[in-house]
Amino acid sequence: MIRAITTALFAALLSLQPVAARAQSADRVVVFAAASLTDTLQEIGALYGRERGKRVVFSFAASMTLARQIELSAGADIFVSADAESMDYLEARSRIARSTRQDLLGNRLILIAPAASNVTLAIAPRMRIADALAGGRLAMANVETVPAGRYGKAALTALGVWPSVADRLAQGEDVRTALSYVARGEAPLGIVYATDARVEPRVRIVASFPESSHPPIVYPAASTPEARPDAAQFLAYLGGPQARAVFERAGFSVLAPSR
Repeated sequence: MIRAITTALFAALLSLQPVAARAQSADRVVVFAAASLTDTLQEIGALYGRERGKRVVFSFAASMTLARQIELSAGADIFVSADAESMDYLEARSRIARSTRQDLLGNRLILIAPAASNVTLAIAPRMRIADALAGGRLAMANVETVPAGRYGKAALTALGVWPSVADRLAQGEDVRTALSYVARGEAPLGIVYATDARVEPRVRIVASFPESSHPPIVYPAASTPEARPDAAQFLAYLGGPQARAVFERAGFSVLAPSR
């Protein structure tokens, strides 16, 4: 009898767990976003929470890493990528709500050095970037899987200097990791987004890459098919005046029309 009662109680508790989980998650929006958006989206999420009384939870990583997580499991309401390719990947697999997709932001690609460094280099075809490394390595996000790394490789290839640095890279799992290599003095030069350099006082901008040297840097955003109802409100907020002010102050160009 005791065993039967215990079994029944255990089964009842298990049946209540999905309900409890849904109740706990109904009051929040979960956003998967590119690592380069970490500081900016956290600030916008805090603003949104104060204004609307809603909680926004973020997961930041390399865009394709997040895309594959969304492909394999539910949980994310919104995805903000640092490239079109990662968003296309999910759209091809019907893992975003296509009608919600929009190009939200733009960015610039730059060359950085530690703040105390005196290295100089003009971005130009056949520039002597290998010499500027002085035996060190060039910090970049992974050049095969991470948007910032792919943009960087494209720029170096267009400028005719990729072969000189291809075997002298310090590759990070995302752009913020590449930024940290330079900030800690572990790499004499690095390629990141302009917005990354603005949040790290231990680095300085050496030069900017011409926009013509790489594909346009575009951050698309979209909801997932299983997104909570509040996701539409936060996605709209990202295109509104409060978010626009934060994005622009951080150095992003805002592509989405203001709502």
